[in-house]
Amino acid sequence: MEKYIIFFRGINVGGNNLLPMKALVPLLEEAALKEVSFYIQSGNVVLKSSTHPANIIDKIVLDNFGFSPELFILTAADFCTVMANNPYKTFEGKFVHFYFCHNNIELNQEKMTKYLDETEVYFVKDKVLYLHAPNGIGRSKLVANIEACLEQPASGRNLNTAIKVSTMLAKM
Repeated sequence: MEKYIIFFRGINVGGNNLLPMKALVPLLEEAALKEVSFYIQSGNVVLKSSTHPANIIDKIVLDNFGFSPELFILTAADFCTVMANNPYKTFEGKFVHFYFCHNNIELNQEKMTKYLDETEVYFVKDKVLYLHAPNGIGRSKLVANIEACLEQPASGRNLNTAIKVSTMLAKM
């Protein structure tokens, strides 16, 4: 069985796309997904499956919660590579963010230049944009416009969350 990390995009935000993780876990387990665990309500799930779990998860959420979430799914090996490629490991975790995409990233440089703050630095590797935003992301113009810069949907997680997911993987 393969280990997978599932990042749900746009759930439990502003009262929309409500997906309680405690309710989701038993439904996933009933569908033969193994060792399902989650970290916080923003949609970070780790599990084992003999097949790629995208269709299973999408059907369960649609049938039980009434919407189809966007899923960013990585194998454990892919996630470990993402962690190893992080050039900002030494910075405080709440100021380092990973933006996961479905396709390799080709940045819109014009928009990046327009929105990037002088304190922010980034690195792109394959399907992930790594961002160090030392002033936080709450007022970041780049983060507010990240998908326009990436030219595709993305799901962001900070380094603290990524470390927690790594710990969950190690315990499987």
